[in-house]
Amino acid sequence: NIFIAGSRFYFLSRPRRFGKSLLVSTLKELFSGNKELFKNLWIYNSDYNWQEYPVIHLDFSVIAHRSSEQLEKNLVKHINNIAQNYNVNISQDQNPEGAFYDLIQELSKINKVVILIDEYDKPILDHLNNIEEAEKQREILRSFYGVIKGQDANLRAVLLTGVTRFAKTSIFSGLNNLNDITLKPETAQLLGYTQDELIKYFTHYIENFAKKLNISNQELLKELKYWYNGYRFSEENIYVYNPFSVLYSLNDTKFTNYWFTSGTPTFLIHLISNQYYSLETLD
Repeated sequence: NIFIAGSRFYFLSRPRRFGKSLLVSTLKELFSGNKELFKNLWIYNSDYNWQEYPVIHLDFSVIAHRSSEQLEKNLVKHINNIAQNYNVNISQDQNPEGAFYDLIQELSKINKVVILIDEYDKPILDHLNNIEEAEKQREILRSFYGVIKGQDANLRAVLLTGVTRFAKTSIFSGLNNLNDITLKPETAQLLGYTQDELIKYFTHYIENFAKKLNISNQELLKELKYWYNGYRFSEENIYVYNPFSVLYSLNDTKFTNYWFTSGTPTFLIHLISNQYYSLETLD
């Protein structure tokens, strides 16, 4: 509901494998007016008006960025593909910010535009072992995201997601209306599973897992909580389970560090190894 009735410019940071991309794709279908996809869910029978908005959806995990030149080229390519999907014409042979600006202007003639940007920080994080290249890509992204500033009249909603919270004075220079909901109480349970959700939606899997280990359901829930609970995204006493680990654990019927083998933030390993000689010095 926060994305529907709240303010319009949002930033959300969460660890990898926590459902950010699923959230983005869900919002894309919502703002595209695909009501039937939400049948049997709360919003289907709510007073939401199901208007169809043009959506600019960019996922930087699939936009190649081995170099700053490649980032610019492929970003323009993705912008042009979105324009073609909506049958609008934008000027060719532009830089990314020029193509982005033109796309917003043209789509706003259809209806107010929704901008959804997933993994906004990936081109920077993937080059932290080469600071010169990382800075080049950061400058490209700074100019690109800067296009959003001043487009209030043309925009219905904006959401950027990533695994880091870069200072607004850095990559989001000028976007002072961006509402950072990363550690807000109202979004503490937005991603990840709560205790109630785990029990309500995974009863069958919990029973099977407990039966295999020859323990009670309550004992199994205690183990799941020990392994995968404990993520806290606000000052409120609200905890959520890592969804990636829970799904794999219930499917495989075993306990192991699933997230660490798949979602480890490599950029942190680089930073720690370059700046700290001993983990004991980290406070």
